[in-house]
Amino acid sequence: MTRVGFHASHEQLAPSALLDAARRADAAGFDAVSCSDHFAPWGERQGHSGFAWSWLGSALEATSVPLGVVNAPVQRYHPAIIAQAIATLGEMYPGRFWTALGSGEALNEHITGERWPDKPTRDRRLLECVEIIKALLAGEEVSHDGLVTVDRARLWDLPAEPPMLVGAAVSDGTARTVGGWADALITINQPHEVLRKVFDAFREGGGEGKPIFLQVHLSWDPDEATAEAVAHEQWRTNVFDSNLAWNLEMPAQFDAAAVHVTPADVRDTVLVSSDLGRQLDWLQEYVELGVDSLYLHHVGQTQDAFIDAFAEHVLPDLQAGDGGSDR
Repeated sequence: MTRVGFHASHEQLAPSALLDAARRADAAGFDAVSCSDHFAPWGERQGHSGFAWSWLGSALEATSVPLGVVNAPVQRYHPAIIAQAIATLGEMYPGRFWTALGSGEALNEHITGERWPDKPTRDRRLLECVEIIKALLAGEEVSHDGLVTVDRARLWDLPAEPPMLVGAAVSDGTARTVGGWADALITINQPHEVLRKVFDAFREGGGEGKPIFLQVHLSWDPDEATAEAVAHEQWRTNVFDSNLAWNLEMPAQFDAAAVHVTPADVRDTVLVSSDLGRQLDWLQEYVELGVDSLYLHHVGQTQDAFIDAFAEHVLPDLQAGDGGSDR
């Protein structure tokens, strides 16, 4: 059975509204919830960026499903603090919490005033952070002197079992690296040929037999023109190659970069359709590629209609392993 989750975008909704949406998704039949961990939105039109770790405690208490967060434990956070946060939520909500670890984006990390390093350095720094977090979650006292410094850190409250640590990757190169340490892979919807390379690299790097999670950006409204307009208004700052997207520092820079992005361009990144059968077919294709869990992100700032429509018309077939567009 495919797990179908709801993705809560902190960049687009106030924390209180996201909590309401998570509750609604849980009640409607979504299997899980994931969220982003940002200091700033991708563009000023999105206009939000609540603190994910405060929200996670409330969301875990308010729902009954597993929750996960995509986090960069590398610059604005110290990895020992992230390990403590993971351990605390894991102890309080056994088996319901996972964390995806990635190398971060300048948009969020520049706030410390430290220089934003190049990609090879960011990757090495992440690996150090992963090793530190794993050792702390195993109950070890950790000292480390490298790209990250730790002095005699130990966690005093540990979960019975360490929560799942998921590797976040967009490229096949990064996926191959995280295959060696991650309990699962999370990536975003891309062309099928790209996803096949990412999945294969993860498995070749050590991820054979481990779960694959996919965050899917989509826009749905009963009116096709509205679905397209919402996607363009909210997500046109998210269509760029990672060489640009991971290195811009301010929401206004993303807005400037997106000034010539058209609604048609956004359709290359977001599944835009008013047809729920078409949306189901697209999602079923990802399942057939080998995805174990889908996290659906409706890129609009109004979530209720999306949650209700997908819960009634899309989730049952996906969760049962069936597909089709005969509706």
